[in-house]
Amino acid sequence: MRAAGRTVEVMEMIRARIASRALAHGDRLPSIRGLAAGLKVSPSTVVEAYDRLAAEGVVVSRPGSGVYVSTGVATPALNDLKPRTDRAIDPLWVSRQSLDAEVETLKPGCGWLPADWMPNPILRRAMRNLARADDAVLVDYGHSRGSADLRRLLARRCAVDGLDVSPDQMLLTASGTQAIDLICRFLLKPGDAVLVDDPCYFNFQALLLAHKVRIASVPYTPAGPDTARFAEVLTRERPRLYITNSAIHNPTGATMSAQTAHRLLTIASAHGLVIVEDDIFAEFEPDPSPRLAAFDGLVNVIRIGSFSKTLSASVRCGYIAARPDWIEAMVDLQVATHFGGASPVAAQLVFDSLMDSGYRRHVEALRRRLSGARREATARLADLGVRTWVTPRGGFYLWGRLPDGTDAADIARAALAEDVILAPGNVFSVAQAAGDFMRFNVGQMQGPRVFEVLKRALAAA
Repeated sequence: MRAAGRTVEVMEMIRARIASRALAHGDRLPSIRGLAAGLKVSPSTVVEAYDRLAAEGVVVSRPGSGVYVSTGVATPALNDLKPRTDRAIDPLWVSRQSLDAEVETLKPGCGWLPADWMPNPILRRAMRNLARADDAVLVDYGHSRGSADLRRLLARRCAVDGLDVSPDQMLLTASGTQAIDLICRFLLKPGDAVLVDDPCYFNFQALLLAHKVRIASVPYTPAGPDTARFAEVLTRERPRLYITNSAIHNPTGATMSAQTAHRLLTIASAHGLVIVEDDIFAEFEPDPSPRLAAFDGLVNVIRIGSFSKTLSASVRCGYIAARPDWIEAMVDLQVATHFGGASPVAAQLVFDSLMDSGYRRHVEALRRRLSGARREATARLADLGVRTWVTPRGGFYLWGRLPDGTDAADIARAALAEDVILAPGNVFSVAQAAGDFMRFNVGQMQGPRVFEVLKRALAAA
């Protein structure tokens, strides 16, 4: 192998040893000659690897003493939280496999639509407009709350759901995930309990683990969380926060009923519980469903959202709608931790795209296309013995139960060997109670190959 490739191998080996704690902060690395002999590479390869790692801040060279692991190197916090066992049911494994997949890999387990389903002509028009924007939009940090134009537009869109909110109660963030992270920083401390649905969006769990909080869960039904169990968990665990999806639930595709929403808010109010309502799938609904934030008036409910599902996952921009004193505190926190939130460039692209006359037509066409894809995927899955849990009102997820006795993690491993990424049920379940379920993204299931691979995996199980 060429020297450059060997240098990269040496660097990766050292990074891996640091990540696994085989090398701790301040430890001395092997001598250049010793490591070269052990790895059967030239001393110059080790010198180059050490120099590059030093430039990255991973190691520090002390003349006359040696090379040491930098005390500034951070080991991922999630490594401390629980043993890494079966990566096939690890939410970070699913995310990374989907994000890092090759072009030819099929991704019915991922959480976004194919690139050619997105409003690319609208985005290109917005980018041309951006090229003519004021210099400040291109190079400055922007307002501490984010673009005033986009916040005003979001406030008007909230009004459609019956939520009366001023632009000053809107805070733009770098993404929807960063919005939740900011709320967790604001409201939680390590050891607090946080309640999520079971099943729930797997990155809720990953993010909460990074905040070192206790995760409790409540079973989700076709009408929303089980309110009797919800009350029991609140009494037993005393969670500070409850994080859920509104509109179309991820992963089940269910929609919360108005009766469940009212009951939920009554129970939450009695326990002083704050609710974070993720509204990211709102535009996939044929008509609006009940919103906790609208019923509550943003007293104890915080609404968040982003534009990655209907517009672009590449243009990162999210938002928080909350009561004024909480927004004021989170503005300070966001300035302290990020020195601003959403990029003015991203906010301008989002604003111009949402204001484009073609955007509404794009969303309507997307709903129709997904409706057909859901029907086709439901029928083809049924032919394989996979039963859908509910018929979603919209969106692109199906929550399917595999034939009796089938382990979804085993199916996911078998499919991965054929370059198909699936999302097994226990990735979404805190209680690990969804071992025979799978979440399917119908937008990523066009053509026969996904079903052929799934059929072979089920037959071999």
